[in-house]
Amino acid sequence: MKISHAVQWTLITLLALSSIACTTSPPSNINNICSIFSEKDGWYEDAIDARDEWGSPIPVMMAIMHQESKFKAKAKPPRKKIFGFIPGPRPSNAYGYSQALDSTWDGYKRNAGRYGADRDDFGDAIDFIGWYNNQSYKRSGIPKTDAYRLYLAYHEGHGGYNRKTYRKKQWLVNVAQKVKRRASSYSQQLNGCEDKLQDDGWFFGWF
Repeated sequence: MKISHAVQWTLITLLALSSIACTTSPPSNINNICSIFSEKDGWYEDAIDARDEWGSPIPVMMAIMHQESKFKAKAKPPRKKIFGFIPGPRPSNAYGYSQALDSTWDGYKRNAGRYGADRDDFGDAIDFIGWYNNQSYKRSGIPKTDAYRLYLAYHEGHGGYNRKTYRKKQWLVNVAQKVKRRASSYSQQLNGCEDKLQDDGWFFGWF
């Protein structure tokens, strides 16, 4: 049966849109790092690259990303409500997987030489988190395995962290504790599946 050019282009467009949706949609199970990396092609390799570049453990970077965006590529802070129901301005220009601010992202691109990096690209975003954690190690003396303090510095900035601004924000301390628990959970999960992830990557690397 002969398919018209119009139908062919429609099918191609639908396939392209489907591919984009699969790429940018969050993983189906964001609470299991093995499920995330099995579902999202290339994410594990991107995480390895960021770990090797900046020395930040994969579970720590992924726990921070989970907290910031729940792995939504185009995430933005929720709008403030005017009179309790009218949508108002957003509290900041944070955007993407890492919820990096415009100014912080620009600093990362200059400092790391990642001039073409995009906040809604997973590989770029996890590289940013690794870079930021490395800055936290250099500027605030935070061990790269300390998810709790790394998240406090991630949220408050290095100046704020060094001034201990988080001490007046119990809600933030509670969130940082949650990130710490998530990183520990991700670490245990990854220990159980990393051999398979590495084997899969080696196998597909031949094709």
